[in-house]
Order: sequence, then structure tokens, then C-alpha cells
Amino acid sequence: MEKTIAAISTGMVPSGISIVRMSGPEAFDIADKVYHKKSMRPEDTGKKPLFHRMKSHTIHYGYIFDGENDIDEVLVSVMKAPHTFTGEDTIEINCHGGMLVAKKVLELLLRKGASAAEPGEFTKRAFLNGRMDLSRAEAVIDVIDAKNEFALKASLSQLKGSVSEKVRKLRDSILDDMSFIEAALDDPEHYDLDGFGEELEEKLLPVKAEIQEMIRRADYGSVMAEGVKTVIAGKPNAGKSSLLNILAGYEKAIVTDVAGTTRDVLEVPVLLKNISLILMDTAGIRDTEDTVEKIGVDRAMDALSQADLVLYVIDSTTDVDEEDRKVIESIPEKAQILYVLNKSDLAGGGADVEKVKKTLGLDKKVYENSPMITFSAETKEGLPALEDAITSLYNAEELTYNDQVVITNARQKALLFETEDALSMVISGIEDGMSEEFLVVDLMNAYTALGKIIGEEVGDDVVSRVFEKFCMGK
Repeated sequence: MEKTIAAISTGMVPSGISIVRMSGPEAFDIADKVYHKKSMRPEDTGKKPLFHRMKSHTIHYGYIFDGENDIDEVLVSVMKAPHTFTGEDTIEINCHGGMLVAKKVLELLLRKGASAAEPGEFTKRAFLNGRMDLSRAEAVIDVIDAKNEFALKASLSQLKGSVSEKVRKLRDSILDDMSFIEAALDDPEHYDLDGFGEELEEKLLPVKAEIQEMIRRADYGSVMAEGVKTVIAGKPNAGKSSLLNILAGYEKAIVTDVAGTTRDVLEVPVLLKNISLILMDTAGIRDTEDTVEKIGVDRAMDALSQADLVLYVIDSTTDVDEEDRKVIESIPEKAQILYVLNKSDLAGGGADVEKVKKTLGLDKKVYENSPMITFSAETKEGLPALEDAITSLYNAEELTYNDQVVITNARQKALLFETEDALSMVISGIEDGMSEEFLVVDLMNAYTALGKIIGEEVGDDVVSRVFEKFCMGK
């Protein structure tokens, strides 16, 4: 018989209430041993166990007791299988918040026969009992871990089944083709494969395009959900640390008039108008003989190589030069660039944007889609324009949640790449005139990879790895 599990499902911090959850075949029997109403205890009634007699999805007031002593005044939620989160009989004890009370209730349940739940074990049981597929189970932890509105909306969409619905449709399409080939190979008298290769390619090209679009949205979605890696770069004393402090909202970086103050990469998470940024202040990039500063410059260049967004800060009281050009040319193509023309409040500041573009002497593509914002770290003039420019580069409204699937999970994204590769093999095989019996092997690989996304073609080791990332009690 499956063991009955229990855990504290709320945080172990002082709070208004805490919830101790218990799920499994003995949940009601164990709850009967520790619960009584105000006027009596179960052993005094001579009746059937209390919770087996209660209606499902009801809440009951009473006390949790241990021997002759009441532990706490509680509300107990009763939920009967199969209409529960786990698909099993479930009890949730709502006790007073705080670490001690909830811990004492949990310890009591464990002494009466429950087993301590592993991280994610409640959701794992929901998956194993067919209450949700693996993509929806993964969405549960994504909802909990959501760092911004985009991540929350995407995760809720996945939790409602957007990923599983899309994947099942794609799998059904591939399965139809595989079934026809298998039938034709077994019964060539009744099924004709002449010309089927061209027909199959016409069917698979839009399927492959759809997979590629899902990958594209996954790239965008993972950045938006996890946070845009935003590197603040530029020459020494351009105002990079001041910009970090302004966007962070507090004095994180040391700011002085001495060039080269920043020697390492400072990282600060910031929520800017519902967009998560991982701000990284870097050492001023220049040629130097100072050993420590050189290490800082190397780290700055390494951060640039991994950036999603670069805020390139230019001291507008000085001319841009070859060092600026070298740094800008080293920024990877995948990164967005936003130029911040700082120190507009000083004499000689407020550089002319067109002049800066011309002086940079760069290929037009480097700055044609890269905003240039006149800015003052001293007066904060230009801050609204800077914030608007950043948010416009990462417009979360680009993706709707009604008809587009946004995958933010790395495991699922990797499986989409596997699917794309398998479909490419099929299409190449068709163009090379390969026999259908070979094509069906790659079709099966695509079908299997998609199945792993929703958990229909996945092993126990993968399932365990997915749920070990969950918090306790979920």
C-alpha cells in the first residue's frame, strides 16, 4: 500500500496561519487519532472514524491534541479521492502560524503513522496518479518561483495545459504519418506509398516551423522569466556605478571621481516595470598595466560575452575613441545595445546623438536599432526615457497567452531541439530518396522527444530529477 505522507506546506516563518498537508490512504485514519471537536474526542464517540463520514471538500473546526493536551485550535480541510490535488485522500490542517506549532503538529502526524514527504512529493503523486502531465507539474514550481509578471503569466498558462495541448496536437500529427507508413509496409496491396514522401514533407515542414517558433519563443521566454542579463559597460569614470545605483534604488556600488574604482563585477537584481534585470556593473574597460585592474577588465569582457543587454555608458563631455569602438565591436550579436550619453548636466555635456554615431565610425547596424539616451546620473535627467527604452526592447506583450505557447523550462527547450533535429533528418531523408522504413525511425524519435515533454516517454530518473527541485510540502 502507498504510504501516507505529510509535510508543512507553508513557510517556516512567523505568520498568520500555517498549513500541514497529509495525503494517502491512511490520511483520514491518522487525522482521526489527533483531532477532536470542542465537546468530545474520537475514542469517546463509539462512532465510525470522523473524517470518513465527512463530506469531501468541507472544513471543520476543532482541536489537534496529543494525549491529554491540546496542541492548537485548528480548521481541518477534508478532500476525498480522486478529486484532490494528488488524487488521494487529503487532509490539510490550518493551524496558527509560527515555526513551533506547525512543527509540533507535523511531528504528531509522523508519530501516528505518516511518513515525511520528500520535496515535491505531493506534486509527484499528482503526476503519477494522472492528475497532471509532466509539463503542468513543472509549471507548478515555475509559478512558485516566478520573479515577475511575465514569468507568472507564462507559468499559469502552462499550468492550465497550454504546453501539453500543443505537444499532443503535434504528436498526433506525427503519429498519423507513422501509422500510415507502418500500415503500408505491412500491407502494400492496400496502401500505396508512391509519392508519399513529397506529401510527408509538405506535412512536416509546417510542423518543423512550429517547433522552431516554439524554440524562438522559449529563448525570449527564458530571458524574460529568469531576468535580462544587463551589463553596464564603458570606459573608466563614465558613470557606470552611478547608473547602477540609480536603477537599483540604493548605493550598491562605490562612486568616486577616481577612475578605475570598480575592480570586479557587481551584480544586482532589479525589477523595472515588471521586467526583471540582472544588473552587472563592470570595471572600466581600458588598456592598463595595473594587475588588479587588468583582472577587472578581463572579467568585464567576460560579462559582456554573456550579456542579453548592454548599457554602454559614454562620458558625453569627452570624445568617443578607439577604446570605445573596440569594446562595442566585441559585444556579441545576440545582445541588445543601449547607449547612455551621461553627464549631460556638465559643461560640454549633452553630446549630439548624430555626432556620436558619426564619431564612433561603426557599421550602421551597430546602432540603427540601439537607442541613444542623453542622461545625467547627477540630476537623473533622462531616467524616464532610459527606462522606457529598456522596457520597449523587452516588450512582454509581444507574446500573448491565448494562442501562443511560451516555454520557459530548459528541459523542455532541449527536447524541442531534439524534435527539430529528428524532423530535419526525416526531411533530408525524403530529399535523398530514403526508404520509408528508415524515415519512420526518425519520425519515432521526434514523437518520443515530444512525449518526454509531457512525461509520456520519460524514465523514473528524469521524473525524480524534476521533482527534487521542488520545495518541501508542494
